[in-house]
Amino acid sequence: MKTARPILLVEDDQIDTMTVIRSLKELHVTNRIEHVENGEAALAYLNDPAKDRPCLILLDLNMPVMGGIEFLRVVKTDSAHLKRIPVVVLTTSEEQQDKVESFNLGVAGYIRKPVDYRRFVETMRTIDAYWTVSELPE
Repeated sequence: MKTARPILLVEDDQIDTMTVIRSLKELHVTNRIEHVENGEAALAYLNDPAKDRPCLILLDLNMPVMGGIEFLRVVKTDSAHLKRIPVVVLTTSEEQQDKVESFNLGVAGYIRKPVDYRRFVETMRTIDAYWTVSELPE
């Protein structure tokens, strides 16, 4: 990523969390990773004025307390404070309805988590490459 702002990882599975963090380190992504385990905790993070606004949100869909779709409904209908933060869904869900609803709510991308670690790293490399060249509003 091109900015010093953090990446917010919203993921309840510890193995997937470790895989994302490990793959970003392997790719030499220097952005700090802020991790929360559900949408409710992500909203608390985003609304905390003491926290740095993330440059990107990596969002799982199937989580307890507040799932990804519910989180998107709140974030993408918020004032410009939250809705302009790009969100990439990173999930195991193959449900067409999840894809449709995610894009209807304004996600920047929908990616199924590869099971194979090498493919996962390549997926994260693609995300990093895109957000490194993408122009984001301030």
